[in-house]
Amino acid sequence: MTAASTAAIADVLGGASAVTILCHVRPDADTIGSGLALGHALKARGLDVEVAFPGPESLPHALRDLPGAQGLLVDPPALKGHDVTVSVDAAGPDRLGELTPVFDGAVTSIVVDHHTSNRGFGDLDFVDPDADCTAVLILRLIDQLGVPLTADIATCLYAGLATDTGSFKWARPDSFRVAARLLDAGVDGRRWSRALFDTHPFSWLAMVSGVLASATLVPGVCSDGGLVYAVVDRDAMAGMSWEESESIIDIVRTTADAEIAAVFKEIEPSSWTVSLRSKSSVDLVPIARALGGGGHRHASGYSDTGTAAEVVERLVGSL
Repeated sequence: MTAASTAAIADVLGGASAVTILCHVRPDADTIGSGLALGHALKARGLDVEVAFPGPESLPHALRDLPGAQGLLVDPPALKGHDVTVSVDAAGPDRLGELTPVFDGAVTSIVVDHHTSNRGFGDLDFVDPDADCTAVLILRLIDQLGVPLTADIATCLYAGLATDTGSFKWARPDSFRVAARLLDAGVDGRRWSRALFDTHPFSWLAMVSGVLASATLVPGVCSDGGLVYAVVDRDAMAGMSWEESESIIDIVRTTADAEIAAVFKEIEPSSWTVSLRSKSSVDLVPIARALGGGGHRHASGYSDTGTAAEVVERLVGSL
């Protein structure tokens, strides 16, 4: 494990003939957009490139039209596993799921990520917690490689940037400068904002209605900052993709009476993923890490098992 500069990583990538790029489980726009953008850039330099993400979840609907999603992405069983392998936006090796052996088996493994909880797990680690998303780190690498910023590359990066900043609601100033550059390169911002944030199946409305009706406010926790949470059980998840259930946190977090928001999603019977968000004063990383997860100061998560009451009580007790 070595902290590496963009120049050092670009030297390795530029000197390779083939590269494998791995995205994380339950792929979001930052991991897929970063992976595809880097894939486009390396392919432009004549490299053999493959991009993949582990199952069992499929690619979110909104991301299936990203440039390269139908060309660069390959199914895990078809991966060759090249000597140089890059992990993008994974906070730890566990986030690579079934593809972890591919990463571990590389001659040179590279980690590119922006999660505060990432302590590095590659031969070369480019981890910058001050970046709003992994996509902006990939842009730095692409610039270092000397690859022109095409509309296809910019579109993939824009997807990651827009989503990880909550449609720029909590973006740092530099992210706006990057966004302007991506838009100048040919991104259709209106189209992608609609696809990424404002498009849901009709059945999503019923699911949201039921989940929000049972939302609970716990005012006396976390130095009286308060917690609001909602539970998406197996019945609510039935017929609903995981990315649709993930969108609930962005609604729950708008509660003015709570500093912390949480959504518990039952992905298998008695098996839960928990999304956490905070507004300003609470660092979620220690909370998520104590419960076996990680993430960012204001956006983290973890997994748990048990009944809904049990997993809720474990979180409330930790606050």
